[in-house]
Amino acid sequence: MFDNLFIQYAFDPATRTFYFATVISIIISITLHELAHGWAAIRLGDNTPIRLGRMTGDPIMHMGPFSIMAAFVLGIAWGQMPVDHTRLKGKYAEAWVAFAGPATNLLLSVLALTGLGLWLRFGGNPTGQVQQNAVTFLDAFGSINAMLFVFNLFPIPPLDGSRILGNFNRRYLLFIHDPDRRGVMLLGFWLCFSLAGVVFQPVIGLARSYAIWVATGHWH
Repeated sequence: MFDNLFIQYAFDPATRTFYFATVISIIISITLHELAHGWAAIRLGDNTPIRLGRMTGDPIMHMGPFSIMAAFVLGIAWGQMPVDHTRLKGKYAEAWVAFAGPATNLLLSVLALTGLGLWLRFGGNPTGQVQQNAVTFLDAFGSINAMLFVFNLFPIPPLDGSRILGNFNRRYLLFIHDPDRRGVMLLGFWLCFSLAGVVFQPVIGLARSYAIWVATGHWH
């Protein structure tokens, strides 16, 4: 029944740790991503996240039950932070709010992979189950945040990259908000989503090469 779904990894003892590390990483990373959007919006003049009670660490508030269920079953998820862009102050405020989410994912990725590399460098090879689980989690957390950073910068709605580019290029902003272009945008998002796997493989490789570089001092 679950042969072609991500949840299949939960039923195999050899991949169970990877499965839960991935799901936990997805939920934490998206929650912090959305909180970063909210924090940036508040700093730039919009208190909508506070007024709606969205500045909380509760993932259900940011992702919703269906998205969390998708994380467990499909290994993918999404979130949302309500922002009133008309209240933002500054010419490029919308771009800053949009970039805050991916920037947070980049920071989390660097922290996790640096921690992993330093652990392997000074702590030696993990032998206990707890240590191995921690290494798996740091690897998954760092890789997933690297992927979220790259994916969210694609300039296709509803991804953050579209708001960033739209804030700098008014013609593109009008293009993506044109009702007649809605089909083109949906097709573009579908293509981005379909090609994400092709993009993510080198991203994961680069992330792990960084961790190895921290651990050994040599780039692989």
